[in-house]
Amino acid sequence: MDWREIITVEPDRRSGKPCIREMRVTVSDVLDYLASGMSPDDIINDFPYLTLDDIRACLAFAAERERRLSAPIQ
Repeated sequence: MDWREIITVEPDRRSGKPCIREMRVTVSDVLDYLASGMSPDDIINDFPYLTLDDIRACLAFAAERERRLSAPIQ
């Protein structure tokens, strides 16, 4: 999966935070839901306009960001 097909960043939407498919739901919203104990199915039940691919894209985005931030400085 290429998260770039799902995660968008627009300066005028949610203060430029990474969002899902140009909606107002941010990557950090989804990560917070997961961290609080919600399952992907719980999130989709509460927000039926989100898909499992949307949630996976948030995780892939966060994983890539973490890899970049934790890369050794050269």
